[in-house]
Amino acid sequence: MPTLLLLGAGGLAREVLASLRQTQEYRIYGFLDDDRGLHGTMVDGVPVLGGLGGAAKYPRCSFLACAGSGTVRAGMVQILARAGVGEERFATFIAPGVSLTGSCTVGAGSILLAGTVLTAAVTVGRHVAVMPNCTLTHDDVVEDYATLTAGVCLGGGVRVGAGAYLGMAATVRQGVRIGAGTVVGMGSAVLRDLPGGQTWAGVPARELKRLQTTLPGTVPAAATDGKDPR
Repeated sequence: MPTLLLLGAGGLAREVLASLRQTQEYRIYGFLDDDRGLHGTMVDGVPVLGGLGGAAKYPRCSFLACAGSGTVRAGMVQILARAGVGEERFATFIAPGVSLTGSCTVGAGSILLAGTVLTAAVTVGRHVAVMPNCTLTHDDVVEDYATLTAGVCLGGGVRVGAGAYLGMAATVRQGVRIGAGTVVGMGSAVLRDLPGGQTWAGVPARELKRLQTTLPGTVPAAATDGKDPR
């Protein structure tokens, strides 16, 4: 059984841990988290072994970046890269209860939680987080480090840009493109293409304010819609 280390010990990591325990697909070795106050503690029965910079000490482990923010996940991947841990060491987790067909692809490091449906020819990039009960319909593309929170629904042919963040129960009309790093508020209805690096909300969605992204193509760490970003 392969051994897995979870990066981050916050809310998403705990959700992933609970789902992993249902599958017995991996042996969960521990958490790595840069919060020094967590080092040496137990989170849901699993030890927090230290910071992300120590990842190279675990050459037989795979990794999964478990943060609710795409920017934070990107930062985790970069920290491990500096420690000599390459992309090939990242696992992909598809929880029990996820429905996807053989025409769909899911990139390395991505997380799909229970109740999510991918219908036909859906492409999910690297280190994407898809929270419970999302619906991705035919020909959707979700680019690297994007985050779809619980209950998001994408019509056919939607493209979600790198690092974009879609809040709970947001819906996106078929054929719409959402720019890199853009944040869509929870419960919003997106009916038109959205540029990158903006915040949109409402029914129909309208621009609220312009954001500065901290990494090219990723969502600002503060824009987590209430989700624990660790």
